[in-house]
Amino acid sequence: MNNTQKPNAFFWLIGIIALLWNIMGVVAYLGQAYMTDEILKTLPEADQAWYSNVPAWVTAAFAIAVFSGLIACIGLLLKKKWCVMLFMISFIAVIIQQIYNFFLQDFVELTGQRLYMPIIVVIIAGFLMWYAKGLKEKGILS
Repeated sequence: MNNTQKPNAFFWLIGIIALLWNIMGVVAYLGQAYMTDEILKTLPEADQAWYSNVPAWVTAAFAIAVFSGLIACIGLLLKKKWCVMLFMISFIAVIIQQIYNFFLQDFVELTGQRLYMPIIVVIIAGFLMWYAKGLKEKGILS
């Protein structure tokens, strides 16, 4: 299907903000994945326990979430319909990661930023999936 509609200014605004958001996610993942022992030792004890005991499947979900989200944002800005599937994969990976953070881990207490930031991540991932799906249905993505 060829593009039947041109994207409006909000498309570009949302796409660029989403790309920057996902770049920050990749940076956060890399910071966690390559954290040195010296940096780890500077954190509070509960954080040290959390980072030292994160299961591989949670780290994998984090990586899948941020990298599929980043590639999806690039696809969105290129107006490619395959970005919808990548946003879905990113959303599912975010949900898997947050299930661990909210219900399985018992190293850190979820208050303040530890509580609202994961909720914001879930909302944004869900919004981007919904938004891209709507663009695909409107024929903006090809």
